[in-house]
This record gives sequence, structure tokens and C-alpha cells, in this order.
Amino acid sequence: MAKSRQLKGRIRSVTNTRKITKTMELVATSKLKRAQDRVIAARPYAEALRQVIADLFTPDLADRFPLLRRPASPSKGGPTRAAVILLTSNRGLAGGFNSNLIKEARRRIESLEQEGYKVELLGIGKKGIGFFKYLGRKLALERIDIGDRPTTDHAAEIVEPLIQAFSAGELASVDLIQARFISALQTPPATIRILPVETAGQLDSGARPERSEGAAGQSRNYILVPNAEAILEKLLPLYVRNAVYRGMVETAAAEHGARRTAMKNATDNAGDILELLKRTYNRQRQAQITQEIAEIVGGAAALQG
Repeated sequence: MAKSRQLKGRIRSVTNTRKITKTMELVATSKLKRAQDRVIAARPYAEALRQVIADLFTPDLADRFPLLRRPASPSKGGPTRAAVILLTSNRGLAGGFNSNLIKEARRRIESLEQEGYKVELLGIGKKGIGFFKYLGRKLALERIDIGDRPTTDHAAEIVEPLIQAFSAGELASVDLIQARFISALQTPPATIRILPVETAGQLDSGARPERSEGAAGQSRNYILVPNAEAILEKLLPLYVRNAVYRGMVETAAAEHGARRTAMKNATDNAGDILELLKRTYNRQRQAQITQEIAEIVGGAAALQG
């Protein structure tokens, strides 16, 4: 009987756990839809910024803007500092979502340190911050107040000091470690170089339209007021801030997708365990009843004999 009571207790425990994981799956599904809408809304604007900068870019203009310059390596007298922004979530129960981002960050940090840079790590999200604190690494920035609904103001607060440091020649590069939201089931980690801003050919990885004659070297017939230099001066910081914002909304959507997948798997596994426990309990109960019947029949036969 003691074993039967233990099985009944385990059945109750697994049933309650399955209810929790199912509820978390439904909540993540609901949040995923809203986060996915934010990702879809952010992509056209980011693409438009990318295309305009690619069209306005010329080698002559590149020399005038610090955000477009590529600093020399430390061995050649360039800046020795590099920044890495790590985006993770504040909560767990999302499978390998956070651990994959942390692995990507460690890989990038090791690569930069091998090149001779002193890496400054900026942590956005409790999981990434907690991991690197456990390793004893000091973080240049810790933000756990953003959550899964980032805004453009949040992105500006994070990246504005980095833009100023890069413009002053104090930073060699700024990398963003984020989750790329392809679908709810595909959320691989990615390293995005946000400073220096990629040049025209790198911004536009696809086939670029042929430049039209008489357009001052531009691929589209823009009417530039006042001029390309003044426009780029405003667009480049905006592009960097938007890159961070887009990374934040994609990471938030990827978190909900990963959590939904993890909770669905946990719910399915709990169902399988529950079926096994119930089958074991029923077999044990049937065996016990059979034994009791056999003892009654045996006792009755002994009395008659």
C-alpha cells in the first residue's frame, strides 16, 4: 500500500506540473503574437534606413564621419577598447535560449581579446548579467528594467555613450549579441556589428541597382536637401540606435518563442510520464486485488477442507 500511495502522490504532482507548463505555454503564445508584431513593424523602417545610407554612401563622405571609419588595430596604434552588448532575458524556463546567447557572447569576447582588445561588456537582461557576475567579470552596464517590451528610448540610453566614445576614438568597435527571430522555432544567436557602421557594399548584401547618370553617384534619384553630408550626419546615429532597438525586439520575440517551445515539450513529457504512472498504478492495484481474491479463495477452501 505504501507504494500505491507514493504513485498516487507522484500522479498528483505531475498533473499539477502539467497544468503549470500548459498555462505558461498559453501565456508565451499570447505574448509571442504581440512581440512578433513589433518585429514585423520594426523591419521596414530598419530596411529603409539601411537602403538610404547605402545609396548616400561615397568614399569621400566616409572619411568625414567618425561612425563610418574603421580604426586601426591595437598593434598599429588604434583604440584598445571594444564593447560587446549582450541581450538576454530576465527569466528562465526557455530551453537553451539564454545559454546559446551567453555562448555566443563568450566566443566573441575571446575572439576580440585574442586580437588584443580590452572588452567592455554591457549586460541587458538578468540571465546574462548573473552568469558573467558568477564568472567574476565586471560589467560596464547592467540593465534588468527593460523586460520584453523595449522602446527606442531604451535603445538610445544604452548606445548613446558608445556612439560618443566611438566618435572620440576611444572604442574600436561595438558588437551586439542578440537572438535572430526567424520563426517561433528558429531563434539562433547572432553577432551584429553596429559600430563602425557597415559600408555601402556591406550594408546592401544583395544586388544593388545600377547608379543612374546625373544623380551625383546615387543609385536613386533623390532630391537632397540640404546635402548628403547633412543627411548622413543625422541618419548614422539614428541607424545605430535603430539597430539596437531592432535587436532588442527580435530577442524579446525569440524569448517568447523559445519559452513556448520549451513549455510545450515539458507539457508533452509530463503527459507521457503521467500515462506511465497511471499504467503502473493500475497494474499494481490489479495485482493487489488479484492477490486478495486468491487469499480469500484459499482461506475458504481451507475452512471447507
